[in-house]
Amino acid sequence: MAAVFFLENDLTPEQIDNIEAKLKESPLVLEVNFITSDDAVTRFKNKFPELEGIVANLKANPFPASFEVTLRENIMSSSDTADFIYQIQRIPGIDDIQFNQDWVERMQSFSRLTRAIGFFLGGILILASFFIISNVIKLNVFSRKDEIEIQRFIGATNHFIRVPFLIEGTMLGFMGGAMSLILLLITINLLPLYLGASLGVLKEFINFRYLTFGQSVNVMLGGALIGLFGSLTSLARFLKK
Repeated sequence: MAAVFFLENDLTPEQIDNIEAKLKESPLVLEVNFITSDDAVTRFKNKFPELEGIVANLKANPFPASFEVTLRENIMSSSDTADFIYQIQRIPGIDDIQFNQDWVERMQSFSRLTRAIGFFLGGILILASFFIISNVIKLNVFSRKDEIEIQRFIGATNHFIRVPFLIEGTMLGFMGGAMSLILLLITINLLPLYLGASLGVLKEFINFRYLTFGQSVNVMLGGALIGLFGSLTSLARFLKK
């Protein structure tokens, strides 16, 4: 969560340093970045190149200097945020503040709803993967029924018979997780290009982020674990003797 504090023109360096020090005093503040007027113009041109001509035709820089403040989401409430904004607004040299608490709360609610839907759909996919791998192993057991009987006649134990099927189910789950990561990578790289022209300015707010290395490893290991359990359930029923 972030707030932008726009400064009045012609502030001295001492006044700017004083405002920055007061911002950093608050326990709600995680990070403070000072943006000069020239930096603001450069950002605007980079984000909205189609509007660069408008800024170029202006005789003066319309963008004021500002402080971009990142707030700590895990320790603050709505009342704490409102008090912080009110206190900073009273500091001499602050001209305006860009912070919409209602919009932030709505976005947080939407984020929680999206996360809940993601967990629900993820649970369905996990169950679907579990049953698919379980049925695949079950079909393989049926197709190798004669081979299994021969192995039993020559003294093979159930553990010896189960191991190849367990390895197969684990590899199927692992490869399924790896395939999902590849499809996700392709989607993240291609979808913004497909939607870029239609999103317009919204593309600055919609960011498709790929999984971290640790998350990717967990996806593949999770797939392998699902495959292992799917194999165990099939084998526990068909190789009891």
